[in-house]
Amino acid sequence: MEILRVENLCKTYGRGETAVKALDNVSFSVEKGEFIAIIGPSGSGKSTLLHILGGVDTPTSGKVLLDGTDVYKLNATNLAIFRRRQIGLIYQFYNLIPVLNVEENVTLPLLLDGRKVDRQHLDALLRTLGLEKRVGHLPNQLSGGQQQRVSIGRALINNPALVLADEPTGNLDSKNSAEILDLLKLYNRQHNQTLIVITHDEKIALQADRVISIEDGRIARDEVMTI
Repeated sequence: MEILRVENLCKTYGRGETAVKALDNVSFSVEKGEFIAIIGPSGSGKSTLLHILGGVDTPTSGKVLLDGTDVYKLNATNLAIFRRRQIGLIYQFYNLIPVLNVEENVTLPLLLDGRKVDRQHLDALLRTLGLEKRVGHLPNQLSGGQQQRVSIGRALINNPALVLADEPTGNLDSKNSAEILDLLKLYNRQHNQTLIVITHDEKIALQADRVISIEDGRIARDEVMTI
């Protein structure tokens, strides 16, 4: 079942002679439960693509349809609500709120939405992430790997239609990188969680179901990985 469709997506920064085309007529679709790695050199447009898929940047033209919703036909208020409920974002540098503890950071999307926390779901998520003994800790009391686990929990707490990860292991050592990737793959496989990862790490790309290579704002290759 198709969960995401991108149609003729373009993004241009600036105007006239100084205009830079970050994305140039990008189109692809994603099936529910797919794990896709997006790779490409710095400046190729892959992070711009991720930000547009995540609803945090707007395209110059083209469409993003997520679970049947034309994302950029929503007004600003409805887009913010849709993004909070349907998209989980994981960043390289965690983006945790320093004055909130682990549990508060994980449940922040629910609290912003005025929704009640499902205690059973939260406890199960914290156990899976290995954070059940860290619920009262602040971000500065955690290791880098633990902080990234918190950001994964925050991305997953709403059971979103799509999880987007921008270089999720780029700030971690090899051991923590492997553990974070294993967690993302666990939710992808066991919970049929659709996952798109921007990465420079060939080891991550080789574990994906599909690899999309971006060059100069265009899709250079779109390959299904075979074992």
